[in-house]
Amino acid sequence: MSDYGMFSDDFYLNMNLATEMDLPQNRESVLHYFEQVRRRYPQMLNFYSREKSEFVLEEEKEKGSYRWVSIEPRRLNSGSVNPESLEAAIDQHRSVLELVPYELSITPLDCEALSVMLGFDFNYRGNHNEILNQAIGIAPALERFTTLPYGKVLSNEPSLQFALDEECRTQCRISFESRTTAYQVRTGEYSEDQLSVYLTVRRYDSLGPDESFDNEFMRLSSLCRDLVDEYLVAAVLRPLQEAISLH
Repeated sequence: MSDYGMFSDDFYLNMNLATEMDLPQNRESVLHYFEQVRRRYPQMLNFYSREKSEFVLEEEKEKGSYRWVSIEPRRLNSGSVNPESLEAAIDQHRSVLELVPYELSITPLDCEALSVMLGFDFNYRGNHNEILNQAIGIAPALERFTTLPYGKVLSNEPSLQFALDEECRTQCRISFESRTTAYQVRTGEYSEDQLSVYLTVRRYDSLGPDESFDNEFMRLSSLCRDLVDEYLVAAVLRPLQEAISLH
């Protein structure tokens, strides 16, 4: 298990490649691509269609650590849940990106956006919005609204997006997903749902003639890891762990 496993109950590293043109949807192209992925990762045995024109190949989920890849009409995805190491997850996504120019005819010119996302899930039976308030706070200008007679917070999902280069072509987004409902707040009956934290680094626009998908992915994943290590762990992940442990 990667060191990131110590900061949350589950974590995952996902890669998404969005394209300007539709990806191949014919039977031969789709199956041949997934066969090439399976040759590299023989435990990926479950193949199915999740939505119309969305195809998935994944490992068994029962053990809690598994790989998956999918194809949508204009997006290619690869994910690794609770990987043994972050390097193993990075190698998986890089391997997928090495295949796509040959198996799916995706060229650097066709790139709309390439993303790397690190996600962290916390199991918590309680009000996710309140625990986020305790761990990371609320914007000072909005704090007074929580003092209203019926001012119970029903949604607290802050999001921050900022540029990582002068051209604003490489960007980072930090976001949260609370799964607490108004019904749960009203009744005080909470289930043990997962509170999620996401950090996404995304590069927009086509790649240049001297760039490749796998090399650009390595640059983005390095940025993503640095931002988690230098900022997210101390400012968000550890405070959330501590707040949850006190309840």
